[in-house]
Amino acid sequence: MSSTRTSGNAPVNSPETSPGPGRDAVDAITDQWAVVRPDLETLPMAVFGRIYRLTHTVGGRMEQAYARHGISRGEFDVLGTLRRSGEPYTLSPRELSATLMLTTGGMTGRLDKLERAGLLSRSPDPHDRRGLRVTLSERGLALVDEAVGAGLAVQREALEAGLDRQEAEQLAGLLRKLLIATGA
Repeated sequence: MSSTRTSGNAPVNSPETSPGPGRDAVDAITDQWAVVRPDLETLPMAVFGRIYRLTHTVGGRMEQAYARHGISRGEFDVLGTLRRSGEPYTLSPRELSATLMLTTGGMTGRLDKLERAGLLSRSPDPHDRRGLRVTLSERGLALVDEAVGAGLAVQREALEAGLDRQEAEQLAGLLRKLLIATGA
């Protein structure tokens, strides 16, 4: 980022707008906006900027944890959805697509790869001649049970690095409230 001056104010990347003790990169960004556009209310940027950065950082760590089990995060999502559906761990591709907010084309690619790896199987739907059922294999069940533990360990480590149990529960409640309010 350049250190240009605006209207005689502090440089955009001056020490006054850089993260310091108890501050983060989002503080620096909102401070920079305050210099160049003091009329803006940047609280939404502060909230969603932090959510985005946390998602990106922790998501990357989770991707690494899943990679140690030979799967990507997207593939984990498919296996995890089948696992949490309960026995017999079977759903239609349409149900999987809706749950994971994926197009049918995107789902087909994931299912092809997971089926080749022996982690799930596809079979005709006995109740719909045109439909298919996707079922988690025993190997897939064992793998997803290991991978979910690895992913949760990454998330737990991130939470415990900055929050106590009560704060984490409060944050979960506030985020739930925001998700419901926005229809997400």
